[in-house]
Amino acid sequence: MPESEGKLTPVFIEAFDLDDAWFQALNKILDHGHVYTITRGSFAGQRRLEFDYAFIQVRNPSHRPIIPLIPEGSGIPAPTSLEYVEQYMNYLLTGDKQENEDYTYGARLVGERPVSNDGSFKNMIKEMPLQVNQIEEVIKIYKNQGFGTNQAVMEIGMPSDIKLVDPPCLRIIDTRVRYGKLHFMIYFRSWDLWAGLPSNLAGLQLLKEYMASEIGVEDGEIIACSKGLHLYEYVWEFAQTRTRKIVERLKTPAQQK
Repeated sequence: MPESEGKLTPVFIEAFDLDDAWFQALNKILDHGHVYTITRGSFAGQRRLEFDYAFIQVRNPSHRPIIPLIPEGSGIPAPTSLEYVEQYMNYLLTGDKQENEDYTYGARLVGERPVSNDGSFKNMIKEMPLQVNQIEEVIKIYKNQGFGTNQAVMEIGMPSDIKLVDPPCLRIIDTRVRYGKLHFMIYFRSWDLWAGLPSNLAGLQLLKEYMASEIGVEDGEIIACSKGLHLYEYVWEFAQTRTRKIVERLKTPAQQK
């Protein structure tokens, strides 16, 4: 996808399960990702591969295991673990936030929503005493009002996040009950493919399973989108080993000799 073409080229992936989604995304980003240097945020100055836009549909996200399979003896570090995913699930269900944290996904979903009154996010005030638990509200909507609605949306992002150096990557979790199943439609503004995608999707899958059980429907699909699905340079070699690819354009000058 040469930049000279001047057109965005979305990538579409239809995957059987979460491991398949991760593996397909690795393959495609090595072949088609743009190489560029980050100019803003905590990784400024580093290089990464990135899609113009990624659309991933996972047909069977409940299929176990829900984390990537790494071949034994490959020398590749596991991008995540079941222990971490379970902690991530608990993180989504609690509004606890440390004093040095501008936000947590859990606080945005089930707890208070802080905003800044001076643009610095050092002095935090509560947006409103709404105390909305979005997870429980979505469950109530489906249980009490039926499935014919497009209003059961859980929002992470806030307008004031644009003031942050690193605003939340996960912005929205939309939901739909159709064909007797609960489905998630998720958007990430920026998304680390190596470790973030498998951890996030596995944790969100556990959340979806919990919510489906509470609503009284079956577990459904995940559709995840991002304009910033990327692969950091420090894992390019691991990604090539896992996919059994040698990508010439990613070699350093020393490696090309």
